[in-house]
Amino acid sequence: MDVTCQNCEAKFKIPDEKLPEGKTATVKCPKCQTRLSVTRPAAAPPAEEEASFDDLFDFAEGEEESYDAAEKPFDFIEEEGKTALLCESDTLIREKLKPTLKLMEYHISEVPNSREALKKMRYHTFDLILLNEFFDTQDPDANPVLIYIERLYMETRRNMFVTLLTTRFRTMDLMTAYQKSANLVLNLRNIDDFDKIIQRGMADFALFYKVFKESMPQ
Repeated sequence: MDVTCQNCEAKFKIPDEKLPEGKTATVKCPKCQTRLSVTRPAAAPPAEEEASFDDLFDFAEGEEESYDAAEKPFDFIEEEGKTALLCESDTLIREKLKPTLKLMEYHISEVPNSREALKKMRYHTFDLILLNEFFDTQDPDANPVLIYIERLYMETRRNMFVTLLTTRFRTMDLMTAYQKSANLVLNLRNIDDFDKIIQRGMADFALFYKVFKESMPQ
């Protein structure tokens, strides 16, 4: 912190760690020994460019009591119906993904932001989630939807197939998928082969859990 003596106008620096944040301390001018009152400003709050995960999922107290059935959009789907959540901001990418999803007979739900995605996931366990790692965030390593998925109980998580849409990692990179709590990584350069890639990934997923599910009590 830069300090200027009001008596002799000497200028000197004080390391920030020597001053308590947001409080006033008394120091001596090294030149004329005048006592000076110095206040280190409190740190500015972080820029509100993006809401944190806790902010996004911090629904107002009492919301459960004022629950609107319109927020639970899948009551009408027959028991065997399959649902997909599409978290992608780019319209062109969405339009390339949807035809395959429709052929696979998924009921598609599109969301404009992370808060809406979390609201829908709160009431419904989707069979398939397609998530761009930059969806509604500038930091792909702090994606609120991915954080939510990471925190799910395993008995819920194992019934979901999560596809991470990315430009950073190669398609079907198993180590990256494991690290990101996804089942499949799809590099957007390979989006034209989405139908083949998603079917291959789901087949591997079904085979992986086949013995486990057969051994589970009905």
